[in-house]
Amino acid sequence: MNLYSIITGNFKLDGGAMFGVVPKSIWQKTNPSDANNMIDLTTRSLLIEDGDRLILIDTGMGNKQSDKFFGYYYLSGDATLDGSLKKHGFHRDDITDVFMTHLHFDHCGGSIQWNRDKTGYEPAFKNAHFWTNEDHWKWATQPNKREKASFLKENILPMQESGQLKFMALPTGDTLKNSELGFDIFFADGHTDKQMIPLIQYKDKTIAYMADLLPTLGHLPISFVMSYDTRPLITLDEKEKFLSTAAKNNYYLFLEHDAHNEIITIDTAERGFKVSNILTSQDIFK
Repeated sequence: MNLYSIITGNFKLDGGAMFGVVPKSIWQKTNPSDANNMIDLTTRSLLIEDGDRLILIDTGMGNKQSDKFFGYYYLSGDATLDGSLKKHGFHRDDITDVFMTHLHFDHCGGSIQWNRDKTGYEPAFKNAHFWTNEDHWKWATQPNKREKASFLKENILPMQESGQLKFMALPTGDTLKNSELGFDIFFADGHTDKQMIPLIQYKDKTIAYMADLLPTLGHLPISFVMSYDTRPLITLDEKEKFLSTAAKNNYYLFLEHDAHNEIITIDTAERGFKVSNILTSQDIFK
């Protein structure tokens, strides 16, 4: 097995929204903001090369939305999905499976693209299956008013219309063991219903792709929960449970949205958890 870190783009969001009730005087120590209160973020996917399978976890925002839409998110830098794949010797047509932690636009927007004459949409990965789970699919296609702006039908429905959509089995508890793609999945309901956190066994390490359960290093304190989370009290419990297991078993936490820190390991501390190591994919994916 080989793993590759794939940057699909950089953006910004309001720091207050990213840290909920936590005062700016505290969160700006780890996530400094600009004059508009916006903090640096990224969309970092993970590519798994395993035998004849090439699995891409999350796909970023994509490029099919309007300039007005992208203007809200202050896109920056030259990183693209295609450019990052090419850097490692791959093309999007090589992808066999696209695993989506959840269907918010910044996690799945790159899964769908305009067709050639821009009259409609088509899968951006023509040879891939798109993986979600049935409960989250229902949640996304019949969205609540809180999340409606994050679940864009043009990002979602073409997966089903193309016949390329697949559903992961649902666990009896909170973790699905040895999923159809060969890795375990932790299911979390605090951010959105049935978000999926992959746990990949790589050599002697467990790589946890943290998605929005832990978007940045700055969110390590249990009470640091995004305003975007639909059930913040559930997030508190899920974070504490998952991070306790991660500290005990020395998981490598792969941070999808942290623009400056790629991978961390953690230890328990007197008040929750502390960072023990800050690493890069080059340190781990050798």
